Amino acid sequence: MHVVVVVVVVVVVVVVVVVVVVVVVVVVAEVVVVVVVEVVVEVVVVVAVVVVVVVVVVVVVVVVVVVKVVVVVAVVVEVVIVDVVVVVVVVVVVVVVVVVVVVVVVVVVVEVVVVVVVVEVVVVVVVVVVVVVEVVVVVAVAVAALQDQYLRMIKWEKVT
Repeated sequence: MHVVVVVVVVVVVVVVVVVVVVVVVVVVAEVVVVVVVEVVVEVVVVVAVVVVVVVVVVVVVVVVVVVKVVVVVAVVVEVVIVDVVVVVVVVVVVVVVVVVVVVVVVVVVVEVVVVVVVVEVVVVVVVVVVVVVEVVVVVAVAVAALQDQYLRMIKWEKVT
């Protein structure tokens, strides 16, 4: 009977160790995923900001050049340049607004992805906790049953 108890205790210890190792691996993997996602989000945001700055600078330079060319042509051709300048300014404003909207949309989408990943991590952690609790309950029931069986055998041996 003592051998059976030792074997059961060893099996219980092995199961607990395996569960703990699995939980640790899952938690570490989830943390790594969250960190990687955060880094990717930061990189995407930085790239988006750089792209916006570059586009705005390029648009401003192009507008300045176009306005200078239009002024020179207008002086040479003696044309009224007010309408052309207004059109150029409107085009610049539209381009800048479109670029800003695209960047905002990209940032919002990236943030939504981060929230989804965090929710998935929380769900996985909850599932792991539930599995661990189930394993603990099963082990506790098995240990209680073995103790009960052992006590019955001791009583039986005392009776006989």
